[in-house]
Amino acid sequence: MPVIEVDKLFKEYKTKNGEKKVALNGVSFDVHEGEVFGLLGPNGAGKTTTIKILSTLLLPTRGSASVLGIDVIRNGEQVRSQINFVYGGEKGVYGRLTAFEYLSYFCVLYRIPRKQQKLLIDELITMVGLEHAEGQQIYTYSKGMIQRLHIARSLINDPKVIFLDEPTIGLDPVGSKMLRELIKSLSKKGITFILTTHYMSEADELCDRIVFLKNGSMSSIGTPKQIKEECNDLNVFEATIQLFDQSGLENEELISVNDLQHITESYKTIKLEFKKNLDISELENVLKKYCQVIKIQRKEISLEDAYIYLMKDVE
Repeated sequence: MPVIEVDKLFKEYKTKNGEKKVALNGVSFDVHEGEVFGLLGPNGAGKTTTIKILSTLLLPTRGSASVLGIDVIRNGEQVRSQINFVYGGEKGVYGRLTAFEYLSYFCVLYRIPRKQQKLLIDELITMVGLEHAEGQQIYTYSKGMIQRLHIARSLINDPKVIFLDEPTIGLDPVGSKMLRELIKSLSKKGITFILTTHYMSEADELCDRIVFLKNGSMSSIGTPKQIKEECNDLNVFEATIQLFDQSGLENEELISVNDLQHITESYKTIKLEFKKNLDISELENVLKKYCQVIKIQRKEISLEDAYIYLMKDVE
């Protein structure tokens, strides 16, 4: 049985002027034990609304959802005892406490018997790699250390499902990598994660499956590989160039003749995405009219390429 089941979820709000706004429009998906499941989409796509419904903070207009077979509408208290949250940033920490004191505080809130608290805290601090700093006040921690402390806090009640809302936002590459490795390790132990992130490379690395939400509806669902394969009519090239006429790169010849979908520019390189299949020599001939072409190579479609392609024309 899936750990999470979502069936035809709808959510409508009334705006201040009395008009109806559809936040979710018939969303359905299942999540299995130990999966890292990504909810991806632009702001306003319905990610937060979905998480609020699954975590019993919001009632749907219609449809159904369950966590561990427990109905989120009828049995919210039971659901809440089986889940936890980790948010991005430094919210929810008390900087003058040590990590041990901070986790002790939450042990009391979760009614962990006093005799079990020290052993549990020691295990959690070791699990997230903070044993060297458990006696330090939290305000001295890096952002990455704080996020690992958040993970430890989220494990106190032995949850089966953890919601991760942009957990690596603001972290440096080292801190992000350590957090991703921790999430992978915990998922192998059977904990299920629901992840929201705007970092497509992170979703590609972490997520077993992904759903793309667009204007409250599901755009795509599948493994990262399956979603990228949905865009098999997209052709991505990377060119190393010396620009002569930067404005010319988005001219009518590139857009209309070759069905240009997207251009990404960086120092001395551009990435061009075409819906039409074309030869490198054909592209080089067009680009030479506007810049000196040093090198062109075809690139594999990334999850970010797929996201931009599938999310075009978002309202």
